[in-house]
Amino acid sequence: MPHTNVYKQIFDHLTTATLVLDAELNVQFINGAAEYLLEASGSRIIGTHFYDLFVESTEAFQTLSDAAESGQPFTKREAEFTLLSGSRFTVDYSVSHIGADGSTMLLELQPRDRLIRITREEDMLSQQETTRILVRGMAHEIKNPLGGIRGAAQLLDRELTDNGQKEYTRVIIDEADRLRGLVDRMLGPNKAFQLTPTNIHEVIERVRTLLEAETKGRVRLERDYDPSLPEFPGDKEQLIQAVLNIARNAMEAAADNPSTDVPCITFRTRALRQFTIGHRRHRLVCRLDVIDNGPGIPPDLLQNIFYPMISGRANGTGLGLSITQSIIGQHHGLVECESSPGLTDFIIFLPLELTA
Repeated sequence: MPHTNVYKQIFDHLTTATLVLDAELNVQFINGAAEYLLEASGSRIIGTHFYDLFVESTEAFQTLSDAAESGQPFTKREAEFTLLSGSRFTVDYSVSHIGADGSTMLLELQPRDRLIRITREEDMLSQQETTRILVRGMAHEIKNPLGGIRGAAQLLDRELTDNGQKEYTRVIIDEADRLRGLVDRMLGPNKAFQLTPTNIHEVIERVRTLLEAETKGRVRLERDYDPSLPEFPGDKEQLIQAVLNIARNAMEAAADNPSTDVPCITFRTRALRQFTIGHRRHRLVCRLDVIDNGPGIPPDLLQNIFYPMISGRANGTGLGLSITQSIIGQHHGLVECESSPGLTDFIIFLPLELTA
């Protein structure tokens, strides 16, 4: 294939990551989109064996080798690669044989991570809305009979003269109040948001101060901030509560990990540009990571942790993360979680512009 300036300009203007490989799978040409995807310049990659660009072999490598030997074109869906930098990405890729003898291969890679993430987030947002509707309906059905039970117990308490019997009515009243409080917490904040210019780092620092007072130095709290993040319209008190719910879970998880000497929580902020949350694209988004070195969340629990009453601790109510998701959702953001043994990362995405 002639590498003329015209061909190079055409390939460099393609949004599809494109590489040309010889029969031994050495890179002969790479366009700008592929440089961006592989996080390396063409001058460093050209002449390199394709496998040497990645940390480990995958099933995709074997498929690529088979295609080079057979000379048959093929397409593979959702292949995963890990770069030397540690970055992972998922792509659909196609291989075509070009040149007079067909020994040269044209490799086209179509990134899938963004589409997969958007689809996952849309499903998550839909599930959260369904959960909110279910909880509101259930709360209404619970609170009405609770009010009747409490009122009847109060009337009965007034009629009774025996203190021993009054103890039973007071138990009924106290338990009715406890259940009503539980339902109210399931519903989340019941007051209108007060949107004011908010600095995310002021929110985190308030949370850090509260954690330091609670842990008395037993948990190391680290900062990794992006100072360029601007203020955004938010309810500062509600955001403090949202981040505190996550941070307290992280604190307890880090303290419960017997394999680490020093429990640690890291607060990290970054700016993301032209970032999509659900189906809406935002010019600028704040990414806040709350990372702990605890034992991790079991995989069977991970996909359900934002539902009400789901908890991995015996003494947990399972409401903190549900409330956090509700607060962040009302700020048009989203909370995600990634977890493996020794590292759990709760990720909060918040748009940094007023969303109608």
